[in-house]
Amino acid sequence: MTRSIDLAVVAGDGIGTEVVEQGLAVLESAVAGSDVKISTTEFDLGARRWHATGETLTDEDLGRIKEHDAILLGAIGDPSVPSGVLERGLLLKLRFSLDHYVNLRPAKLYEGVTSPLANPGEVDFVVVREGTEGPYVGNGGSLRTGTPHEIATEVSINTAFGVERVVRDAFARAQARPRKHLTLVHKHNVLVHAGHLWRRTVEAVNAEFPDVTTDYLHVDAATIFLTTNPSRFDVIVTDNLFGDILTDQAAAITGGIGLAASANINPDRTAPSMFEPVHGSAPDIAGQGKADPTATVLSVALLLDHLGLTEEARRVETAVAADLAERGGRVRSTAEVGRELAARVAG
Repeated sequence: MTRSIDLAVVAGDGIGTEVVEQGLAVLESAVAGSDVKISTTEFDLGARRWHATGETLTDEDLGRIKEHDAILLGAIGDPSVPSGVLERGLLLKLRFSLDHYVNLRPAKLYEGVTSPLANPGEVDFVVVREGTEGPYVGNGGSLRTGTPHEIATEVSINTAFGVERVVRDAFARAQARPRKHLTLVHKHNVLVHAGHLWRRTVEAVNAEFPDVTTDYLHVDAATIFLTTNPSRFDVIVTDNLFGDILTDQAAAITGGIGLAASANINPDRTAPSMFEPVHGSAPDIAGQGKADPTATVLSVALLLDHLGLTEEARRVETAVAADLAERGGRVRSTAEVGRELAARVAG
């Protein structure tokens, strides 16, 4: 019986259209010859839509997206749009509305990739970042705005329910990995209310995963170890803000954000999860064929894995690993990288 996967595609802005085109080509190559059929629906969301209509993400858009099995996103953002409009009105709205409470970002230093660190060791860890709480929920405000006495607040929201479900997800991922180790990153010596909620939750859930070892790092110490000894990490679990910062540092030490994949996951599968490269829209090189689509292709591997197509996901990641090991100083266009990756996946 043929399995149909309905994919919502949001190419977005800048280089998003270019890298998504190659990601889709690799996706088709990965399922070619199988009983899986991919159907795609393109959604015009991003800077062009906002300039044309003033809209970011309408209720109608959201309703249609919810009908799909997954979302592949390229990049959102353009300097011609005021800061925060697309981030809050589109990206965060998608994450909150679709309950993407796990932001998953693998960090792996592949053979052939040069790290800015002299001796990084074997780097292969994953960050499980809470995606729907923390200081990004928009709880706060401004009083006396524009005056010398302006007061601005951003309130970090942490619920026992929200913390526990992401911690459980992180423990399950740690248990499935060879090292079975989890590191909680927070700042509970200063952020005592939220920090100790996270600490107590990790301790409680750990009792149900006795084979998973744990440790704790203040976020400032974690940034130090990411620079001096990143190979110590296996699974990191942390809140929305700390995770946002740490994952960009993790990308930097493993070859840059051009190779960094991510997933915004609804583990309960009540709505489609979203898969996207970490990088931005890079309008300065858009349309020139210079963008590396590797991060998007690795995001496709995460998408396949989430949909239960484990073998296909491994083939994509293996193809990327081989390409990175052999590329050396070769300069290729976006399309050339995509074609060669698709060919490797096809075998």
